[in-house]
Amino acid sequence: MRRPSPLPPPTSRGADAGAAPVGRANVAAEFAADSFSTEADTSVATPEADTSAVATPDADTSAVMSDADTAVLEPLDAPVAKGGEDAGVPAGGGPKDADEAFETLPPAPIIPITEAFTRSAQRPSTGVLAGAEPAPADGASPAESAESGDVGFREVWKAARARRKALRAEVRRFTVRQRRRRALWLGVAASVLVLALGTLGAAYSPLLAVERITVVGAQQLDPDAVAGALSDQVGTPLPLVDESAVKAALVAFPLVETYALEARPPHELVVRIVERTPVGLIETRAGYTLVDAAGVALSTAATPSAGTPLLTIRGGVRSDAFASAGQVMRSLPEEIRAQVTEVSATTTEDVTLTLGGTNTQVVWGSAEDSALKATVLQKAMQARPPADVSSYDVSSPAAIVIR
Repeated sequence: MRRPSPLPPPTSRGADAGAAPVGRANVAAEFAADSFSTEADTSVATPEADTSAVATPDADTSAVMSDADTAVLEPLDAPVAKGGEDAGVPAGGGPKDADEAFETLPPAPIIPITEAFTRSAQRPSTGVLAGAEPAPADGASPAESAESGDVGFREVWKAARARRKALRAEVRRFTVRQRRRRALWLGVAASVLVLALGTLGAAYSPLLAVERITVVGAQQLDPDAVAGALSDQVGTPLPLVDESAVKAALVAFPLVETYALEARPPHELVVRIVERTPVGLIETRAGYTLVDAAGVALSTAATPSAGTPLLTIRGGVRSDAFASAGQVMRSLPEEIRAQVTEVSATTTEDVTLTLGGTNTQVVWGSAEDSALKATVLQKAMQARPPADVSSYDVSSPAAIVIR
């Protein structure tokens, strides 16, 4: 801090006033006015003001200020001569006499600089948030800090926190519908997930275990025997029923052509069976074997069973002639199939049926158009019964021949 420079000499004021004689009272009055003006100007000095003419804060000038103010305000003891001339100064005195009178006046008052103003002037300029409340200085009260203009870290942090809080509040206000929609979707998804997990948990738990096995479609087979073969599945949860184990158990029943499993919660397992359709008996060394259209042996007996036709096929059950004869037998209506006592075929083109009782021959030909041939044969037998006919030739269904 630079020391204050002395006040400018009042000779310039006298020089500006001209060469007229100046009395002691006039000089004192002018100096008093200048002193009051100086005090008013310096008392509102800002940190940007020039402090070269202001005394340092270390000097204790409180007493000087009081004496100076008293000396300026008190009237001078010396009488003033008429015409504005000083009584102690000869009439017609010049500037030299004014200077001598000025030197006898007390010194000008010194305005002290406060501690807060000194800190503000010495602190380097830093960036401060606009509108932030200044932080209290070390050892100073909030009121003194507010007067000094200091902004502390706590105030900056509070202002930033308030700004973030206000920003979050605005974001929540403008996104309320989106958050509600998101909460709705999350609730629906959570409900579906809980339902799926609950269903899976119940399905794979003993709550849905097999307690009863029902066999459907068994005509030649004993349903209880089939259910007994599948008894190892009792107690197993319905989704965990072992299909390979079920297949291995049903292989022991040759009459089962196809099957299907159906789970009926909470405790029933349904087995739907399609039995094989026997088409005739094949004579073998072991006896007479009942076979279906695919040549699968269903049973074997020493003597032929009544009501089952005897199959005479060249090449056996593995030949094409047997496949053609089996297809023809499956296409026949039930009332005609019950009258057939024998089926013979040497090739796929000469399948022949024999009707029992009357020994009537039915020339069928190939297995093509078997459904149409069966319909034509049924109408022909109604028009002319087998007792009056020796043969029906339906190899060409469009031109049937009856002999």
